[in-house]
Amino acid sequence: MEYQRTVLQDCICLHALGVHIVLVHGGGHTIDEWLTKLHIPVRFQHGLRVTDAQTLEVVRMVLCGQINQELVALATQLGGNVVGLCGTDGNIVQGHQMDKSLGFVGEIDAIHPMLIQQVIDDGYIPILAPLGLGPDGSCLNMNADLVASRLAGALQASRLTFLSNIDGIYGSDGAVIPEMHEAEVNSLIESGIIKDGMIPKVNACLHALKDVPCVQIANGGNPHMLLHTLEDLPLGTKFVH
Repeated sequence: MEYQRTVLQDCICLHALGVHIVLVHGGGHTIDEWLTKLHIPVRFQHGLRVTDAQTLEVVRMVLCGQINQELVALATQLGGNVVGLCGTDGNIVQGHQMDKSLGFVGEIDAIHPMLIQQVIDDGYIPILAPLGLGPDGSCLNMNADLVASRLAGALQASRLTFLSNIDGIYGSDGAVIPEMHEAEVNSLIESGIIKDGMIPKVNACLHALKDVPCVQIANGGNPHMLLHTLEDLPLGTKFVH
C-alpha cells in the first residue's frame, strides 16, 4: 500500500504541475491470492495468465471491483482528482482471443482513447483497469503492459514509464542495463535472462517505442521514482531505437 501511496502522490503532484497523467494498473499478485483462496489453479504461459471462465470472473472482480476502486479511493484521500475506468468502458480496449490455449486472454486490435482524453481534458487523472471487449461483446483479460503501451501511442504521449519491483533490466553480469535496443532485448530473451512476465513487459516497451519518444522501466518501490524519471536522471532501463 505504501508503494501505491507514493506512486499516487507523484501522479497527483505532476498533475498539479500541468502534466497529463494516465495510470494503467495490473493486479497479478492479488489475483493469484484470490485464485488460491478459491482453489482455482494459477497458470501462466510465456508470462501470460491462462484465463478460463472461472479465472476471468476473479480477474474482473479483482481488477475492477477491488484494485481500481482502492486506487481511486486512496488517490482521492490524497487530494487527487481521479476517475476509475475499465478498458471495456467506452470500448477503450478492443481485441480478440489471442490463443485458445490461453482462454480469455485478449490480443489488442484497437484502442479508442476518446473517453480517456475527455477525462484528461476535464481535469482528472484516469486510472484504468486492463480489460477489453471481444468482437462478440465478451470480456477479455488484457496484459496491463501492452494496454499501457498501445494507449500511450494512441494518446501521443511524450513518455511511458513502466513501474516494476526491479531496478530495470539486468544483463548477464547482474547489473542494470541503462539503455537497450531491440537486438539486445531479443538476445537476452533467447538466452533466458529475460523470462516469464518480463517478456511481455519488454515487448510492450519496444512496441511503445514506435510512437512514444521516451520509454523506460524503473523500480516503483523507490520513493518518488516518477518525479525522478521526469528529471531525466539515469534510473532504470531506457529503451532506444
